[in-house]
Amino acid sequence: MAKMPLYLPNVQNYQQRKMMFSIFQKNNIMFTLDSKKPIDMGDIKLTQFSHGSGCGCKVAPSVLEEILRSDDTDKTLNPHLLIGNETKDDAAVYDMGNGMGLISTVDFFTPIVDDAFQYGQIAAANALSDVYAMGGVPFLAIAVLGWPVGKLPAALAQRVIGGAKEICKQAGVSLAGGHTIDSPEPFFGLSVNGHVPVGHIKRNSSAQEGDVLFLTKPLGTGILTTALKRGLISAEDMKQCISSMSQLNSIGTELGTLEYVHALTDVTGFGLIGHLMEMCEGSGLSAEIYYNEVPLMDHVKELSAKFVYADNTMRNWKSYEPKVEGISGESLLTLCDPQTGGGLLIAVLPDKEQELTALLKVNDVPYSRIGKMISKQAKAIYLK
Repeated sequence: MAKMPLYLPNVQNYQQRKMMFSIFQKNNIMFTLDSKKPIDMGDIKLTQFSHGSGCGCKVAPSVLEEILRSDDTDKTLNPHLLIGNETKDDAAVYDMGNGMGLISTVDFFTPIVDDAFQYGQIAAANALSDVYAMGGVPFLAIAVLGWPVGKLPAALAQRVIGGAKEICKQAGVSLAGGHTIDSPEPFFGLSVNGHVPVGHIKRNSSAQEGDVLFLTKPLGTGILTTALKRGLISAEDMKQCISSMSQLNSIGTELGTLEYVHALTDVTGFGLIGHLMEMCEGSGLSAEIYYNEVPLMDHVKELSAKFVYADNTMRNWKSYEPKVEGISGESLLTLCDPQTGGGLLIAVLPDKEQELTALLKVNDVPYSRIGKMISKQAKAIYLK
């Protein structure tokens, strides 16, 4: 006789329900939610159903490098592939043969906030950012969803999709379908296609010596979302962080048209240090960072002083430590902090700084001048 799943009653207290989930799982007992007694979805804290948060759940840079190691290059296999894995850029670009490039990317992660709708918004904005970081325009998205159907109601997943749809609508992107699996932990993201004139493609590997570095969003999403997961900050304290993570990096499309913007990338799971490292190594240069000019979100300084940081922070640092000079204490925790929905890192010709800042101002894009590219030195990055 087939085993029938036990119905899990609608226990209103979140901690009691979490304990029941744990007991049932530990004893390999099948269970489902009692559909006759709908759960108050506002009582469910999504961040408690995953081991990591947002881009902080990415594998360490050194592990990723080992996974992707290969003697073959994708460009050798397909000469129409303009950008592949070779410089660890934000997305792949395929030459369509008509002067346009097709941008293709995928990005997904486990819950970074407790609210399902906000989670969908943040995940969508984060995935679309890869296209903007190439100087392109996103136009089509497919959802990637993993959902623990025995633990969380389907209606909650519907709210995740709803948040993603709102952001896609802002971007003029069609969310045209997707793929869903039953997963032990929830995860969500998008596979996105975009287009870009071949002459407007922005790479992370084309910075020039003397270029000035600008960052368009403050750092700290990993620290703040870790504090949220641990119950160390309130929802009110997260407002700036959530707003920033949900903000589209659509200015990247216009940056793609500017010849004086030599290199572009977005700052995500490997932290500012990691993504600047990719820019340095791809361009054959080093960089100076003026730490006092690096923007931080509210509450990040006090939380980092209490050693609140995401797990991936130290994995990032372990990968980059030999290539960085002058980092310590707070700067280690903030610059290696895995960002979700982070800003754009822009390398711009020094003579065009004023033109760039005028463009960013008129588009209400926050920015900070944080450093410059220098000739290749013994280390890749120097903090000043």
